[in-house]
Amino acid sequence: MTRSVWLKADDAVGDWETRKRRITAGLESGVDWVLVDEDDVERVRELGAVNVAAFRADDVDVIDEADPNEDAEPDAWVVGKGGEGDGTVDLPTDFSGSADLSALRRGNADAGYVHILGEEYESFAEAAAEDAEYTLVVGKDWTIIPLENLIARIGEETTLVAGVESAEEAETAFETLDIGADAVLLDSDDPDAIRRTVAARDAAEREQLDMSWATVTAVEEAGSADRVCVDTGSLMEDDEGMLVGSMSRGLFFVHAETAESPYVASRPFRVNAGAVHAYVRTPDGGTKYLAELTSGDEVQVVDRDGRTRAAVVGRAKIEKRPMFRVEVETEAGDRIETLLQNAETIKVSTREGRTAVTDLEAGDEVLVYLEEGGRHFGEAIEERIIEQ
Repeated sequence: MTRSVWLKADDAVGDWETRKRRITAGLESGVDWVLVDEDDVERVRELGAVNVAAFRADDVDVIDEADPNEDAEPDAWVVGKGGEGDGTVDLPTDFSGSADLSALRRGNADAGYVHILGEEYESFAEAAAEDAEYTLVVGKDWTIIPLENLIARIGEETTLVAGVESAEEAETAFETLDIGADAVLLDSDDPDAIRRTVAARDAAEREQLDMSWATVTAVEEAGSADRVCVDTGSLMEDDEGMLVGSMSRGLFFVHAETAESPYVASRPFRVNAGAVHAYVRTPDGGTKYLAELTSGDEVQVVDRDGRTRAAVVGRAKIEKRPMFRVEVETEAGDRIETLLQNAETIKVSTREGRTAVTDLEAGDEVLVYLEEGGRHFGEAIEERIIEQ
């Protein structure tokens, strides 16, 4: 599931300068959407690149044809403000006559905005979700129960956006019922709260991998090969690295070059990942050949506990270097291997901690990630594939 952060910045926030400060903080933090009034769409476009959702200023029957000024057109129209959705207009007992729902059903809006003022508003949100691409729900007194109900009832019909006022509420919304809301709508001027909400989004999207130990059966010189250093556009921590290997069913954890060495300075943006033929795991659960990586691609960074995040490749550096062939045996008796450069700066993770590949010996246990099945163009497939 792809999570997103929406930032509320309509006229309820304050004057334009107040809204502008909030929007600017959101852009700098990496929010995905900004929710404004219709008149502010072009202003937001001038501030930076972000998806813009806009409350309609009036109830029109037909959305105008493409505006010659594309900057004035939002990416999504929202109904519900100043109407039935937020309680400004009494909620009809028969939803079939609802103006807000009619706009969604006629295709005059993409999203419904609903204040959860009582159980009947939960039902109204459910009705809106039938036609809305996005359903924005804001609790009058933020509680988890209405969100649990809505996740259970409409979570698969629409992109459910939960209104929150803090990063802590955002974390809870992303975790509710182990599924979580698809997105949050943050109503806060605090730049730190905005940054931490974006961080909560990133944490909720991260895959958690089950790492395993495998026993080294052979470490032997393998001649020279074209090896790849993957340099990312972000810094890695001491316990982070990448998953690489010659066989898709088993990838080795290789540390980033975060440690100081008497031979070279630390390069915490780099993983010396192995030979060009090897796989590296990507954030979508797929793999790429190291030789395929180019600037702008994404790779998966993982730590010793299996926590993952995405990193952008800044450069893939290929040079001919002497190599080791490292072979290990899993608890199930399967043997997997990879080629790693014969150098003291390349380190894998053993039971004793970070170990240079030059110090690796038969009997050591190293950290690996194991998968069933094979790969076709980087995608996991249920097919008998023999790798040796």
